[in-house]
Amino acid sequence: MANDRNLRMHHGVVARADRERLLGQRGSVVWLTGLSGSGKSTLARALEARLHALGRLCSVLDGDNLRHGLCADLGFAPEDRSENIRRAAHVAALLVDLGAIVVTAFVSPFRADRQAARDLLGADMIEVHVDAPLAACEQRDPKGLYKKARAGQIADFTGVSSPYEPPDEPEARLRTAERSADECVEQLLALLRDRGVIATTEIP
Repeated sequence: MANDRNLRMHHGVVARADRERLLGQRGSVVWLTGLSGSGKSTLARALEARLHALGRLCSVLDGDNLRHGLCADLGFAPEDRSENIRRAAHVAALLVDLGAIVVTAFVSPFRADRQAARDLLGADMIEVHVDAPLAACEQRDPKGLYKKARAGQIADFTGVSSPYEPPDEPEARLRTAERSADECVEQLLALLRDRGVIATTEIP
């Protein structure tokens, strides 16, 4: 397809490995997936703050934020959700090439879409299931979305009128109805150390 349009990838003089050495970290994507209200955005921002305190370059890609700009033309039908995740994965790949640690917070309800993201990102993607029961998410309902969905005011709402397909084998599973945000962030930091994303000697 790209060749048909006379397109080719251009590579700079400075390589990703050069940027990673400069930053003292390895570029990676912590892909948080889970129901609305499960705690994805809260954990993403908390992890970002901890990494920043350690002097690490970290960027959060939040689903709501992307829909204000890059994905403002998309709705919530299955095909739009797939395109939303495709775009997010490509943005994450650009940031990883910069050497950044990227934390994404998307419902990303379909396994096929998350697999497509993994196909693009490869070993750089760390899939994390923010695993809260639907009842707990509905009870929190920070945006009032479940109430609207139950009233038929929101179509294709994950967990109510559209399915959520949980990961079969995520790199981590955070049970946010049972553990505090601080405990979950500690679990994520330990995972990043184990995978060599940040130094094992860095103690937050």
